[in-house]
Amino acid sequence: MSDRVAKPLGKAGRSRWRFGILLLIIASCVGDVARAEEPIDFNKQIRPILTQHCTSCHGGVKQAGDLSFVYADKVLPPDGWVIEPGDPDASILIERVKSDDPDDRMPPPHEHPDPLSPDEIELLERWIGEGAKWGGLWSLEPLQPATFSAGENHSNWPRQPLDGRVLERLTSRGLSPSPEAAPEEWLRRVSFDLIGLPPSMERIRTFTTALGRAVDAASRERVYLREVDRLLGSERFGERWASVWMDLARYADSKGFEKDPHRDMWPYRDWLIRAFNDDLPYDQFTIRQLAGDLLENPTSDDLIATAFHRNTQTNTEGGTDDEEFRVAALIDRINTTWTVWQATTFGCVQCHSHPYDAFKHDEYYACMAIMNDTLDADLASDYPTLKIPDDPARISAAVEVQRTYQKRRAERNQLGSALAGNVSWSPLVPSSVSSTEGKLRIDGDQVRTAGGTFPPGVRYTVQANASPLTALRIEILPASDNPSEWPEQGSVLSQLKLSVVKADGAVMPVPIADVFADALTGPDDPRSSLDKDAAGVGGYPKLHRPRWAVFVLRDRLLLDEVGPGAVLQLEMLQSNSVTGNLATPIRHFRWDVCDEPAWIELIASQALADANQALAQAKQAAAKVRGAALPVMQQRQAAVGRATRQFIRGNWLDRGEEIPPGIPAVFDTEHTVRNRLDFARWIVSDDNPLAARVWANRIWAQLFGIGLVETLEDFGSSGTQPFDRELLDHLALRLRDEHRWQLKPLLRELVLSSVYRQTSTAPESLRQQDPRNRLLARGPRTRLTAEMIRDQALAVAGLLENRLGGPSVMPPQPDGVWQTVYSGAQWKTPEGAGKYRRALYTYWRRTSPYPSFLMFDSPTRDLCSARRIATNTPLQALVTLNDPVYVECGRALASRATAASAASDTAASDTADIGQAIEWMYRAVTQRTPGQLEIDELIQLYHDLRDDRSGDAARDGIAPDALAIVANTILNLDRAVTK
Repeated sequence: MSDRVAKPLGKAGRSRWRFGILLLIIASCVGDVARAEEPIDFNKQIRPILTQHCTSCHGGVKQAGDLSFVYADKVLPPDGWVIEPGDPDASILIERVKSDDPDDRMPPPHEHPDPLSPDEIELLERWIGEGAKWGGLWSLEPLQPATFSAGENHSNWPRQPLDGRVLERLTSRGLSPSPEAAPEEWLRRVSFDLIGLPPSMERIRTFTTALGRAVDAASRERVYLREVDRLLGSERFGERWASVWMDLARYADSKGFEKDPHRDMWPYRDWLIRAFNDDLPYDQFTIRQLAGDLLENPTSDDLIATAFHRNTQTNTEGGTDDEEFRVAALIDRINTTWTVWQATTFGCVQCHSHPYDAFKHDEYYACMAIMNDTLDADLASDYPTLKIPDDPARISAAVEVQRTYQKRRAERNQLGSALAGNVSWSPLVPSSVSSTEGKLRIDGDQVRTAGGTFPPGVRYTVQANASPLTALRIEILPASDNPSEWPEQGSVLSQLKLSVVKADGAVMPVPIADVFADALTGPDDPRSSLDKDAAGVGGYPKLHRPRWAVFVLRDRLLLDEVGPGAVLQLEMLQSNSVTGNLATPIRHFRWDVCDEPAWIELIASQALADANQALAQAKQAAAKVRGAALPVMQQRQAAVGRATRQFIRGNWLDRGEEIPPGIPAVFDTEHTVRNRLDFARWIVSDDNPLAARVWANRIWAQLFGIGLVETLEDFGSSGTQPFDRELLDHLALRLRDEHRWQLKPLLRELVLSSVYRQTSTAPESLRQQDPRNRLLARGPRTRLTAEMIRDQALAVAGLLENRLGGPSVMPPQPDGVWQTVYSGAQWKTPEGAGKYRRALYTYWRRTSPYPSFLMFDSPTRDLCSARRIATNTPLQALVTLNDPVYVECGRALASRATAASAASDTAASDTADIGQAIEWMYRAVTQRTPGQLEIDELIQLYHDLRDDRSGDAARDGIAPDALAIVANTILNLDRAVTK
């Protein structure tokens, strides 16, 4: 302490003191003026005011007075009329928000009782005074590189650029980073974050021993790096990160809706695991899932990946309209895609323009046009599917066999369909038409239904004079000439019988040699129209465009050779459905005839014989493939593509104008988007800043518990502003440009950063100042996911079965859970190790998800879920104390602890043994050595339980049932369910 004594200030001293204070005041005022003169940030300061107070009446949906605060051209000159840039006093907007007249004030008092605050009005005035510069939505602006300071007082602390950014913010607020976490704390955190499992006690010993041998800071860093690389290289890594994506993909093992029957989706989940383990770049990961089938020469993995969009629900309930639910699935695909990759609430635009963001109603249907030309149609069979064997080594060969079969079908059909376009056709004008049910009428050279009912099995008979001919062509036409009217219901010509009726009434069959169609767009072969027990050829539902098929005669037909008065007769049986429900009749059709000898030459040609032989061999090989029938995406051929029309107010039955494929104009891209492949490539192009921002933000949230943009699902005007946009852009650029979209290098940077390696322990003052840890002055501490909590219990109990991939399993769950399941399916728990598999392999039924997962905030996966919001309820404690899985884990953990205690050299008494057993369990579960108070409490709990259970037979001096309950108590601790 200084030996100088404080003395009263003299006159000169007081003057200097006053002068110093004056300088501080002036400096403070100058600082305030400087801050006041900083330009207004439209996105941060103005857009939230307009969104909150104005867009309900002047937005994307409602545009009262032809005014919308979503679009700049509706607000600013020359078309806008409420703002005069540079002159707030002349701006009607300011006049109206400041008005005291309730008839003039905006927002209207009767709708919004609270007017704008003086601060909000001042911001609007300043913004207009500065020229009313309109800014685009922050998330749509190009990624901006940033340089971060290394900090002044902690120059050795930053290990990564992000450390410098965080340190810069902390020092500006007078805060300092927290100390580095203990090795055990960091290892628990990083193990859960990278592989979703706790480190074993042996792993902790190995890691801490290596750190103890490190001779300097550099060698310590190498120990940390080796541990991270070990975790990144583990097969468990893919399981952990696949689990994240499964929420986004709305993965389930059932089809949803009321019946919710089984669906084979597990091969897609296994593909996810492989993709994350292989560190498949995110751009390729995206393209394969959205459009893998459209790639040139797609691999088996490319096709399996497309099951991402076959996770949509299918309604197999009797009496439902398949087209309605096909459209519902299509809408889900659009909304899911924009949520997963773009973090936008694009689903709003289905019914109207977006209330807050610049997405227009018709742009939703431009996106629908991109995805509308796939073969799936809400069928019970889930067609199209690929059979995927259980053995991964056989998948590629099995898929290739099935692709070869489809290729041979197309090649054979192409021989006839190509010829059909190169020959002349003449209309077959019916002389008479009749039907076993309902009425038909002749309309020129066409036939239409004319009233009555047409039940399954209805047979049409058409007679006409036609000679000579070698082939007939049927055109199945839309029932209505107006394509915006009621959608087509589809139809199938199940069987065609061709004959000649002589003048005396005798019927002479005419053999048909072959059938070819315009396109093969379903599982049925057009040639089956010659077989009364097969499906046939038909007009597919909701296309509103013609379909045709050619029937080739075995021999050229000449009616004159049959005899005078002979007529051609066509019998058309309709007993099958194009969608799997009730058959629907052909409502409008016409027949054409051709007399080209090329048809007879074709059916006798070596080319067709070779094609038939190749097809037969391929069909036989495909029939031998066994495995899960995985639904996949498959594009329709252009000849039978769907026309997309805008749904008026989102009503799929009320259709407007045809809309071509495209993406919203707000993205201002030169990309031409015609199909899913173009769209996927645009998503991961440099023209689209959202994909990198959204994925980087999602990665950050997985590690730190909350995203830099908290609303992971919404980067739009109604979502939260980024807490640190510069840091978010830095991470997005690192991901996209430096790491070429690979996840593992970015994760390596993050988990080795000083920010991540801080201890989560913090003084109460810091927790009060920053309860959600947005400033990152301490390490992250978050609740484990439902899957992690279960997997941890199995792992520390020594029960976890680590086999990778395979069909989903049904581990133990409380009795009676599936009694409410509609279909009568049974929950069958496997014997042996199968019931101890990791949580992501648990059978997921949408109408009855695994109960303990729901308790810990898992979604049902009916729809895409971008964010799990953690809750804390008493039901969670009841799960970890009483659920069958946790009870079994508690017993197994207690047994392991008993064995470890008995094997200890220091075991000397019952109390010592139980203390060691409890300490062993505590450390195994939490990776932390308990304090004496914690040990004493748990020992007392054990004794109380033992005394209450007189029949609890001791083993090695320890009562097993009592210790098992103590084990469950430890599994229920806060330290056990957080990382």
